[in-house]
Amino acid sequence: MTAGVDVEIKQVSGEPVAWITIDEERRLNVLNSPRIAALKAAFDRLSSDDSLRAVVVTGAGSRAFVGGADLRELGSLDEESAREFITGLHEACAAARNCPVPVIARVNGFCLGAGLELAASCDMRVSVDNAIFGMPEVRMGLPSVIEAALLPGLIGWGKTREMLLTGATYDAQAALDMGFVERVTTVDGLDGVVSEWLEGICASAPMAVKSQKTLMATWERVSLEDGILAGVDSLSEAYGTGEPQERIAAFFAAKTEKKAS
Repeated sequence: MTAGVDVEIKQVSGEPVAWITIDEERRLNVLNSPRIAALKAAFDRLSSDDSLRAVVVTGAGSRAFVGGADLRELGSLDEESAREFITGLHEACAAARNCPVPVIARVNGFCLGAGLELAASCDMRVSVDNAIFGMPEVRMGLPSVIEAALLPGLIGWGKTREMLLTGATYDAQAALDMGFVERVTTVDGLDGVVSEWLEGICASAPMAVKSQKTLMATWERVSLEDGILAGVDSLSEAYGTGEPQERIAAFFAAKTEKKAS
């Protein structure tokens, strides 16, 4: 563990998957500068591991994913240090977005402010049914910034305006209805959903999964036509990895074997 960020490598179907746990349970896993730096360092380190198949991000305990940025630190900032703090938080969120493998947010409780921005930076989000979501920055005299810019693409402009301008909070069902999370489940079912997703990722071809994540990031940035053309390049390049040839041959071999039996 470094500055309240724990990284563990687990095996799923014989494939390595990283779990990042933000560990400040006593204070709802809030993010301060050392913890933000440790989170970025964890993602940077994991991103260089070519064998890794996925990353799961969660909070310690059962009360919070991340309860926001550390208000004690925010209350002590000035213009210069505020810029440094928020830039560091953006860099940590960007490290999650730029991780070459899928990143899953396992939302196990409060997901507020910086925590919601971190979750938005992940590829998929599953929430426990008693989680609370929100961006309460305006209640503290601050605008919501950095990865809050991802919200219109996830939940639409209207809901983004409502969330950011009022500082409202939302329960897990509302987060599901607005499209912020993909699944809502019970406390006991949370790890089952994570395992289901991980097994699907690990059963898929590793280079194809990485290529798909990269391509979807391109779709977010470019026009529809350019996104389609980028997809043509991605499919062509996939054949250079040998994965399609190997996977398709294995598919037909398995069908032939099944017929013979």
